[in-house]
Amino acid sequence: MKIEFKVIKKEENKRARLGQMVYNNQVYETPMFMPVGTNATVKTLSPEELKEMGSGIILSNTYHLWLRPGEDIVAKAGGLHKFMNYNGPILTDSGGFQVFSLANPKDITEEGVMFKNHLNGDKLFLTPEKSIEIQNKLDSDIAMSFDECPPATADYEYLKKSIERTVRWAKRGKDAHKNPNQMLFGIIQGGPYEDLRKYSAEETIKLDFDGYSIGGVANDHESKEDMYKAFDYSTRYMPEDKLRYAMGIGEPIDLIEGALLGIDLFDCVSPTRLARHGHAHTWSGKINIKNSKYKEAFEPIDEACDCYACKHYTKSYIRHLIVANETFGARLLSIHNIYFLHELMKKIRENIKTNTLEAFKEEFSKAYYGDKNE
Repeated sequence: MKIEFKVIKKEENKRARLGQMVYNNQVYETPMFMPVGTNATVKTLSPEELKEMGSGIILSNTYHLWLRPGEDIVAKAGGLHKFMNYNGPILTDSGGFQVFSLANPKDITEEGVMFKNHLNGDKLFLTPEKSIEIQNKLDSDIAMSFDECPPATADYEYLKKSIERTVRWAKRGKDAHKNPNQMLFGIIQGGPYEDLRKYSAEETIKLDFDGYSIGGVANDHESKEDMYKAFDYSTRYMPEDKLRYAMGIGEPIDLIEGALLGIDLFDCVSPTRLARHGHAHTWSGKINIKNSKYKEAFEPIDEACDCYACKHYTKSYIRHLIVANETFGARLLSIHNIYFLHELMKKIRENIKTNTLEAFKEEFSKAYYGDKNE
């Protein structure tokens, strides 16, 4: 069954909004952070742990699942939910981001993209129709249109041509979409340029998708200023009654800024990636638990945290696990980091209810980004 969504409150004089999604008789509130399970698993964590810490939608990656085990295997298993034993909502990306990181500019044509399989070097060709066909078979609850993902360094003229192609690809993908239980989102591009974001939004909205995403953000070479411009210039033109999703966003301050501008959904691999490198979010900043000062720190990662890791283990023990390259250390930090982002989103929602999100941003920013980051 399709996800039902409605906006239930808007913050006074702001774009921030509180939304409600209903899926399989379960109610989920937005704004929401969505953990990423690239290969149909959020690294080191079980579906039961994800649900226990408050996860709603989780992501899987079309490109990686296409290569292995293959969309036909997942379909034979009964779709992603049964294959990975996750009974909450699942979103699949289009594979576009991975494809364009592997392709040369000359390999991008009107028909699709030619690129090399990163596993064995075989040549692959992905089109809007093929991306949608794979996602239909994966049977996720939300599928993404196949778009071109231009680099943050792309100039205005390139971006304009890229947007026009992405709109044409969006229409082709929508025409190919055959799964009636699956929502399909269009993607808005345009870099930091308001006129391009407006054009991309208006042309994509004409195709009448179930929801809309903000693409071209969270690039390595992109400034915060340009990211927030992309949020601002996109949400100005996005429908009020449909889900809005900013792809690849997981830095705490970016989640708050995005919510202030009316974005409902965010995702990023960062909480588990940071965990594997020994980094942990805390309410007073991000820490590197490998730091020698934690060798005898016999207290939780964060005294204010209620996650499984903080309730049962100390910084000293987790540091030992990470330094010894024990997987359990990455598991505990992954649990903590995802729990932290879910708690942050809960605080964002609470402050939307009380029209105090801007004040919360200032308070949080001072505590988290003061001089305490390592």
